[in-house]
Amino acid sequence: MAESNPLLYRVVPARPEAHCFEVMLEIPAPDSETLQVSMPAWIPGSYMIRDFARNLLSLVAQQAARPVALEKLDKQTWRLTGLSPQAGPVQLSYEVYAWELTVRSAHLDRNHAYYNGTSLFLCVAGAEERPCQVEILPPPGAIGTQWQVATSLARDGAPAWGFGRYRADDYADLIDHPVEMGVFDRIAFKVEGVPHWMTISGRHRADLRRLTLDLPRICAEHAALFGELPIDRYLFLTQLVGDGYGGLEHRFSTSLLANRDDLPALAWSGQDDTSGGLIAEGRATDPSPAVLPQATSPALMQAPQPPAEGYRRFLGLCSHEYFHLWNVKRIRPRAFAEQGLEREVHTRLLWAFEGITSYYDDLALVRSGVIDAKAYLTLLAELITRVQRNPGRLRQSVAESSFDAWTRFYKQDENAPNAIVSYYAKGALTALALDLTIRNGTQHRKSLDDVMRALWQGYGRTDVGIGEREVEQVAAEVSGLDLTGFFEHALDSTDDLELAPLLRTVAVEMRLRPATSAKDNGGCVERFEPIQARPDIGARLQPDSAEARLGVVLDGRPAQRAGLSAGDLIIAVDGLRANAGNLDTLISRAAGLGPIRVHAFRRDELFETEVLPEPAPADTCELRLDEEAADAARAWRDLWLASSVDRPLVV
Repeated sequence: MAESNPLLYRVVPARPEAHCFEVMLEIPAPDSETLQVSMPAWIPGSYMIRDFARNLLSLVAQQAARPVALEKLDKQTWRLTGLSPQAGPVQLSYEVYAWELTVRSAHLDRNHAYYNGTSLFLCVAGAEERPCQVEILPPPGAIGTQWQVATSLARDGAPAWGFGRYRADDYADLIDHPVEMGVFDRIAFKVEGVPHWMTISGRHRADLRRLTLDLPRICAEHAALFGELPIDRYLFLTQLVGDGYGGLEHRFSTSLLANRDDLPALAWSGQDDTSGGLIAEGRATDPSPAVLPQATSPALMQAPQPPAEGYRRFLGLCSHEYFHLWNVKRIRPRAFAEQGLEREVHTRLLWAFEGITSYYDDLALVRSGVIDAKAYLTLLAELITRVQRNPGRLRQSVAESSFDAWTRFYKQDENAPNAIVSYYAKGALTALALDLTIRNGTQHRKSLDDVMRALWQGYGRTDVGIGEREVEQVAAEVSGLDLTGFFEHALDSTDDLELAPLLRTVAVEMRLRPATSAKDNGGCVERFEPIQARPDIGARLQPDSAEARLGVVLDGRPAQRAGLSAGDLIIAVDGLRANAGNLDTLISRAAGLGPIRVHAFRRDELFETEVLPEPAPADTCELRLDEEAADAARAWRDLWLASSVDRPLVV
């Protein structure tokens, strides 16, 4: 293949009603009589084999208008034979089925089209470093007459937000820019002069102006922490649904899936409002970039209108994926840099790449002033509760969780809470513990912030993959502390992290207490009140069901000892009919008089057993601001939660 000639891909949402893309790949004149092409087995950022080749419905090849023989070598690889270097380019045409509405795959219907490159683009062996051109065409007929295109791909003749030709530096760049086509709203703002956009697909009545106030502050906080914003553009691709949550990071963009009710609601303006009680739509088809509000006040500043719980969750998702712009997409494990997308790539470092990111996503909300300190401590308490409630934390270390993500974390079953720990959740608590350990050991002269900047300078800026133990080494070098014992305990053991004494150093008190109900997840409180443990059998119901069907039975707890299992349907407790709404009440009323009789169905067979409830465990976290702590501790708390936006960016 001539080195100056790029690979050309053409994408057409050809059959929206059948959810099928048509893709054409033109390969410049080959150098030999054979070529090999393949589809990725997984997508970066989501550590599970997804076998995207399973969605290829057809594949044909030709050269000089003559068919080319195709031989399938394995589940995702094909060999083209009988090629002639003198006969010119080779064209492959194929159809891809796309009916999975997630941030990891592809989706097409009459309302919109979305794809990740890993779902659509064949990779040509030996040509991975070659530049690529992508021609994105509209669907046929009248369906796409109002459609636009949203992608962070570099334009190569296509108009802004339009169909046409785009370009990528190589195959890795090609698959790192998801594409949304359809009718969508968008907002625009700048961070340190860099244009940012968010597109919003799906029906909504959101206050998009509020997003232009809050989102830039969060992005600016992350940029200030690293001291550099290594992009010339950034795009948040947001798909709204009735019930969904997720995100996937890319170098110049992110894909988000969110509940439409999580976006900020338009304010009610009273009965005299002729627009029906709603202030202006807040939708923008071509807004001018907003002036970035600089966050100059400390973290304890309260946002003018504190975000509701759902909106706070959405901002946390945006914050998480934006932090990945540095951590994962540029600071990345050496294993990811050295290996491809054909099979699993194991690393023990996901605790750092997802866990540290999960620590900073909510921390940036308080540092930017979008939420206050009490709201942040509520989020932190809920995180601690989630980890404490799963016995799997005592079976699997966070490093093991990272390594086994492919087969355990991404393939969870009803026993997962008993068997695994989340490298997101415990990884975030490990990052918290590391941050406070460094701060306490250096009198707050150093912190995890300094470690992340060092990782950026040494690995992210230089595109050098990081080794399996190098995060630990950098943390020790930056802090000047011997952190060997800390990492052995935090990463490689299954012991609980010692968070209470660390939080006390920043004037935050912590306690674990029994839950008062199934919906009690802890939080930030003014004072610690006495709690009497309620009777508990150690089982969780399947969500969103009126029936008392067990979703999880916890290891070593009364329900398991009585022989109850996930999937069992409890129909009666001591002769009274049970359902999801009254099961806890029935257990509480029957407890204290010995074992209680439980009737349940397993599949279609009725059985009876006896369960002896026990006091609910102390697995629910409460945190409180200790305003009576020493001045130094309260000052350190302010430093911990303080904004970084006044730190100048590296030129």
